[in-house]
Amino acid sequence: MAHNQGQEPYQPSYDAPTTPFQRVELSPADRTVNVPMPPTAGPFRTPPAPPRRGFVGRLVTGIGDVPIKAVYLLAAVIATVLAVVAIFALFSGDEPNAIEPQRAQDSGPAPASGAGEAGVALAPVPESLAFPAMAGKASKVIGTVVDKRTGISYPKLGTPWAAKSFAPFAIAQRVGKVELPHTMVASAPLPVTADKPVTSADYRELAVRAARWSLRTQHPEDGTVTWTASQKPVKGKGWIVGFKVDYTLDGERHSSQALAAVIEAGRKKPAMLLATIPDSGKSHWRDLNTLVKGLRSA
Repeated sequence: MAHNQGQEPYQPSYDAPTTPFQRVELSPADRTVNVPMPPTAGPFRTPPAPPRRGFVGRLVTGIGDVPIKAVYLLAAVIATVLAVVAIFALFSGDEPNAIEPQRAQDSGPAPASGAGEAGVALAPVPESLAFPAMAGKASKVIGTVVDKRTGISYPKLGTPWAAKSFAPFAIAQRVGKVELPHTMVASAPLPVTADKPVTSADYRELAVRAARWSLRTQHPEDGTVTWTASQKPVKGKGWIVGFKVDYTLDGERHSSQALAAVIEAGRKKPAMLLATIPDSGKSHWRDLNTLVKGLRSA
């Protein structure tokens, strides 16, 4: 194409592709590039490094990975084991010493260790034998003893009886000093371990065990036992045994009349009532008949 006469040739406003690139030199300061730090918040925040875990931390993390059903099962097993241990700790056996009475400063000799222990042989108790009418004159009944701890009630006797503290019994009526042989009427939860009684035979067996415990703690040693009664209570479930204890005291032969009753009163353990009167108070042996007639669940 021919150019216009008298005009400058057309020049483009940019360099042609074939024009060499011009080299640009940067100073050292210009060569440094500042790269911004990552954002400290927002969706792209860099997560912190996990903390170092000690033994406890690893243990807690491990527990968190256990299924919840397994955790409940483990807790139930632990609770059961603790309950069994507690039961054996509370009811460690059938030894009378487990709840032996505390003795006052004016007490006589300590309870005997011979009579009433597990190895002492007792004649079989009769399956049924009515409580006999005892000799003497009955004390006046001045009220009713309601033993809330055991769940039973029985007559409160007047003079010469007096209500006094006598551990481990919940309630006690006594005559004279705390010494052997005892003159007492007292109630407490049955102090021997046993399965829940169901039949009359079960209650009879427990009443015999209560009598054996009484021999150990309330009578002089080397006593011999004669059963005088074996019957159901007038009201409610349970059993009552009567017995005579013969023993030597200060070189002379003596005897006590006694009873042991086990009564169902809706508690975890049956209630126990013990009563003993030595021959020094035989004019009040009839009080045992009063107790048998008035004993019942509260």
